[in-house]
Amino acid sequence: MSEAERVPGRYGFEEIAANRLEPWPNAHPDSNYVVHFEIPEFTCLCPRSGFPDFATIIIDYVPGPSVVELKSLKLYINNYRNRQISHEATPNVILKDLVDLLSPRWMRVVGDFTVRGNIKTIVFAEHEQPDYNGPRPEFRRYYLQS
Repeated sequence: MSEAERVPGRYGFEEIAANRLEPWPNAHPDSNYVVHFEIPEFTCLCPRSGFPDFATIIIDYVPGPSVVELKSLKLYINNYRNRQISHEATPNVILKDLVDLLSPRWMRVVGDFTVRGNIKTIVFAEHEQPDYNGPRPEFRRYYLQS
């Protein structure tokens, strides 16, 4: 971002633009434990109309050698707010990016989109390593906004 484009007090724009997802070593690589994230303020843009879409992104995974660093995940997700991407593509792209980064044993990414045009859309995308037989929790939202 050039000096002319910088807005005083808005360092977040630069952080989001410069961010890269970051892996951290898994402190318990021999355990099959589940990490659950809910991101209730996800936004992106419809690739056809350019209108905003809103969703809760739910990520469940059983880590392999790495876990995702949370600030890098937050900034990665925030980078979608001006990205034109379909409901169907969103969880699949997030899943691919996280699988490529972390090599999890198992992962599910769900895009639970708000109603648009009288249609409720929920998209599930999953990955598992060959011969994985560990936990796969039922889809569940723990955090529900009122």
